[in-house]
Amino acid sequence: MTDRLPDMLAATVARSPDAPAISDSTGAAWSYADLNRAADEMAQVLTGAGVVENDRVLVLVENCATAAAVLFGAWQIGAVAIPFNARQTEGEVARVIRHATPAVVVGTVDASPDAARHVAALGGKEVTGAFGTIALHKRASDPEAGLEDVAVLLYTTGTTGDPKGVMLRHSNMIFGGAASSELRALSPEDIVYCALPISHVFGLVSVLTGCVLSGAHLMMEARFSAQKLYDAAMGGVTVIPAVPQMHALVMQYVKEMGLATLNAPALRYVSSGGAPLDPAWKRKAEGFYELPLQNGFGMTETTSGASATRNPIGSPDISVGPATPGTELSIDATAPGGDGVAEGEVLVRGPHVMKGYFRNEAETAKALGADGWLRTGDLGKIDENGNLHILGRSKELIIHGGFNVYPPEVEAALNDHPQVIQSAVVGRTKDGDEEVLAFVQVAEGDAPQLDDLRAFVKERLAAYKRPKHIVLATSLPAAPTGKLLKHKMIEAFADELP
Repeated sequence: MTDRLPDMLAATVARSPDAPAISDSTGAAWSYADLNRAADEMAQVLTGAGVVENDRVLVLVENCATAAAVLFGAWQIGAVAIPFNARQTEGEVARVIRHATPAVVVGTVDASPDAARHVAALGGKEVTGAFGTIALHKRASDPEAGLEDVAVLLYTTGTTGDPKGVMLRHSNMIFGGAASSELRALSPEDIVYCALPISHVFGLVSVLTGCVLSGAHLMMEARFSAQKLYDAAMGGVTVIPAVPQMHALVMQYVKEMGLATLNAPALRYVSSGGAPLDPAWKRKAEGFYELPLQNGFGMTETTSGASATRNPIGSPDISVGPATPGTELSIDATAPGGDGVAEGEVLVRGPHVMKGYFRNEAETAKALGADGWLRTGDLGKIDENGNLHILGRSKELIIHGGFNVYPPEVEAALNDHPQVIQSAVVGRTKDGDEEVLAFVQVAEGDAPQLDDLRAFVKERLAAYKRPKHIVLATSLPAAPTGKLLKHKMIEAFADELP
């Protein structure tokens, strides 16, 4: 296997140049030869703008074929791409520019009015070519040693304090893409639906890189909607990777149509990532798709997947599966939140672990040990079959009355209720303790009574785990991935909390 992403694309082009590569919501429909041609032309544009090896190229994106061309064009000339969601604020964009000092800022304006707005504010100009239309703002070149093997910097949304741009090597991404392709048995006959933003590691590596490696057809959607996912599934999509929130919303959409199942003719593989599953919700989702719902665990620092399931439909397994081939998992039960025996911080080691945090040696040293183990910040346990179970983020652990409360367990109890679409549970410090708060999404005109919901939860949770306050809402703050933004819940619903 090649160790650089442009060579990976070239190999796929050599095998099947005319095969469908990418289609998107702008109307683009590219073959692999088209993608390669667009990347070549983009490399010329970037070189003409003064970009050289080890320069950073900030790409303000929403999912589209042009975004893939910009990434591969940057990689062709040895530059480091920084895919960053264009829907972030001006302050968040400025923060990345200050830290990463990119040589150029590129916006995928065909698919994103927000990208056009950001680059226009910087004084950028539009450029049109085989890649579509971009807006480009030229800055001073600032090459830096030590980036020769780095393909991308990925900045975590909503981080505070020192910036943490995750450096992923070409080899990290190819390993992660190959693992994803093998897990899903991707082939040129597949059509893979991608509403997961490619500014996030899940969409970038598990989906885009995995598809290009295998020669599959990638159907990119700039912004998730339940209706678009439904239409794509009914239109012949074969693989849907998503996060639980996306599954919950499409299930609700179909329910409102008066249907119980999706009944998609070509769909063969559905996966969920980003949050633990509870048995009742998993059964509901499998009944809806009439397929097994595969689950997995990964993060930006592990180039997406580190473990994954391969279960048959109806399996009671709600773990995130065993380690993917080539990956090692371990538990540090002595870490904060651990029980000193079997539960503790999840550690990962393997060829997909990041190089480190860009220009942040202190945070790199905290996360990466000299022995190669990465501290994930997630709490978990490994069962007797070698399957990893995620209990929650160590920073989200709620300690109420001296007891550990894992938010996913409380969310699972709430989500079992037939009128609950999804929920987010957080802790709030009050009177020297932490109280459990729940924010619950329901459909307009179909909300449960609070007393009924409390009684429902009471049957499923010990007293110390039950929410002190429950807020019902028809929408909850969410990232472009669909993942709920727990750190914004209290602020968003401050008026509804005592």
